[in-house]
Amino acid sequence: MLRVFWCILSRDLTLAMRRRTDVLTTLFFFVIVVSLFPLGVGTESKALQIIGPGVVWVAALLASMLALERLFAADYEDGTLEQMLLTAQPLSLLVLAKVAAHWILTGLPLVLIAPLVGMQFQLTDNAIIIMMLALLVGTPILSLIGAIGAALTLGLRGGGILLSLLILPLYIPILVYGSGAVEVSRIDLADTQPYFALLGAFLLVALVFAPVASSAALKISLE
Repeated sequence: MLRVFWCILSRDLTLAMRRRTDVLTTLFFFVIVVSLFPLGVGTESKALQIIGPGVVWVAALLASMLALERLFAADYEDGTLEQMLLTAQPLSLLVLAKVAAHWILTGLPLVLIAPLVGMQFQLTDNAIIIMMLALLVGTPILSLIGAIGAALTLGLRGGGILLSLLILPLYIPILVYGSGAVEVSRIDLADTQPYFALLGAFLLVALVFAPVASSAALKISLE
C-alpha cells in the first residue's frame, strides 16, 4: 500500500512540475494578496500586527482553493480516475496520495514563505514561528476538506463556484484557530497550546474521515 501511495504521489508531483505555471500561480496569488494589505492600511506597526494573522490565513485559504478544482479534474477527463476505481487498492488511499501532492504543491510553499510575509506585517520572531507552525498544521486540513468538495463537484458545470460554497463554511474553524494562535502568541506563547490542540484534533479527524468521504463522493460523481 505504501508503494501505491508513493506511486500516485510521485506521479502527481511529476505532472505538476510539467505545468509549473499552475503551481506558481497559487504562490504568486498568496504573495500578492498579503502584500497589498500593508500598502492599503499603512505602515503603523500595531495595526499591521493586529490584522497580519487574519490576512495571512485568509490568503492561504484562498490560495489553497485555487488548485482544488483541478485536484481530480485531469484524471476524470482522461479516464485515469475510472481505472483507479478498478484497482485492488482502497480508493481512499489513492485520494490521500493526491491530497498529499496537493498540499506539497500549494500548502508547503506557503509555510516556507511565511517568514517573509511576517516581516511585512512587522510580526515578532515568536509570532512568525507560531504562524509557520499553525500553517504547517492547518494547511493539510484545508487540502483534506477541499478534496471532499472537489469530489462532490467533479464534472459539474460551474463547479468552482459550487465548490467554494460547499467548503468555505467548513474552513471557518481552521481560519479562526489558525489566526488566533498567532494573535495570542504576541501575549504569551503558553496561550497558543489550546489552539494547536484543536488544530491537531481537526487534522486527525480530517485524516481519518476526509479520504473516505472523498472516495464515496468520487464514486457518486462517476456514476
